[in-house]
Amino acid sequence: MRNREFKITKAEEGAAFAVHIVPKSKKNEVVGKYGDALKIHLTSKSVSGTANEALLKFLAEKLNVDRTKVEIAGGHTSTEKMVIVFGLKPDVAEDRLLQ
Repeated sequence: MRNREFKITKAEEGAAFAVHIVPKSKKNEVVGKYGDALKIHLTSKSVSGTANEALLKFLAEKLNVDRTKVEIAGGHTSTEKMVIVFGLKPDVAEDRLLQ
């Protein structure tokens, strides 16, 4: 595995970052950096998109933005996902996610 560092990049209209999801966890939480992704524990099961919706709701709450501002851009059926947050600068997103 390559030694990569987690980084939130500037998307066209906001911030984009990779996440690594661990479903069926005891609580929803940002665990920390996981290579070039952000590791997030979710209580939901990874069935029928419930983990995706739980992830979007959790990130919206953690980032203090409306749920409609958070999207999964890739990895809908994987534990590795690319997330875009519209209207939020990368440095602000990183501060809110890692605090």
